[in-house]
Amino acid sequence: MRVPVYEIEFGDHRADVVARGAGLRSLTKAGRALTEPWSAESDSGDAVPTDPPLSAGLVLAPWPNRIRDGKFWFDGVEHQLALTEPERDNAIHGLVRRDDWQLVDHRAHRVEQTIRVGLHKGWPYPLQLTVVHELGPVGLTVTHTAVNVGAAPAPFGLGVHAFLRVGDVPLDECTLRLTAGTRLPLDPVRMLPKGPSRTVAGTEFDFTSPRGLAGVRLDTPFSSMVPDHDGRARHELRAPDGTGTVLWTDRSFGWLQVFTADPGLGHGFPGRGRALAVEPMTCPPDAFNSGIDQIVLAPGQEWTGRWGITAV
Repeated sequence: MRVPVYEIEFGDHRADVVARGAGLRSLTKAGRALTEPWSAESDSGDAVPTDPPLSAGLVLAPWPNRIRDGKFWFDGVEHQLALTEPERDNAIHGLVRRDDWQLVDHRAHRVEQTIRVGLHKGWPYPLQLTVVHELGPVGLTVTHTAVNVGAAPAPFGLGVHAFLRVGDVPLDECTLRLTAGTRLPLDPVRMLPKGPSRTVAGTEFDFTSPRGLAGVRLDTPFSSMVPDHDGRARHELRAPDGTGTVLWTDRSFGWLQVFTADPGLGHGFPGRGRALAVEPMTCPPDAFNSGIDQIVLAPGQEWTGRWGITAV
């Protein structure tokens, strides 16, 4: 299936953004990969895989991550979503990652896309989502907005499946620094919360100072971000020579899922060789049941959040 690809550039930054899931297909600076690219189905530049490996680069909304049994209560009503992760009996990653978004505006350095979240099984809340991918002097800035276009309050959450690279440097030679003070324990079978958040201090999950990734395996939600003076929290993947890739988030994204995609996962993804998933999220897994950082949009209310990627 042919899906539009939008090329944008600024200075020595280049990016490809696709209509499918409003996905970031690739991002480079001076030819060095900052994200894990996924290939087109042909060399024509206007076709992409129907389902990119491990949802790389896609927007996850109106919830990120998983909802236990696909069930949640909101405003006194129980909802049963489709089980889109049937092997774990979960509803995963929202409703728009496999849909084509509509182009609003495409210029040399930015592309804006939008999609209407209509009525789905277990989801009676219409929303209008918009995303802008924009390149500038310091790299990529991504701006998300969500508007409740319905007549009743609506639950909401958003995440992005970003996979970072430092060029072709193997992941096991890189270091990771996360400005996160807590992590949420997960049941390793269903990947759902199994207790409250815990401090990372003094544990194997403490990346507040740079740590080598050799042999490290993570599929972990982190929170309690410590922002810099500009209100942005920055997370760094660096190579031995000091070059690196930084993912930053504003205060709208209080969570980060970090995932080491090992080769055994398949899905056509090269995995641990060079890429690390560093995924901004507004809420943790199963937030529609726990209520932790769940956003509630009143009719007509708009939410905005930003994140980005910079080379260092």
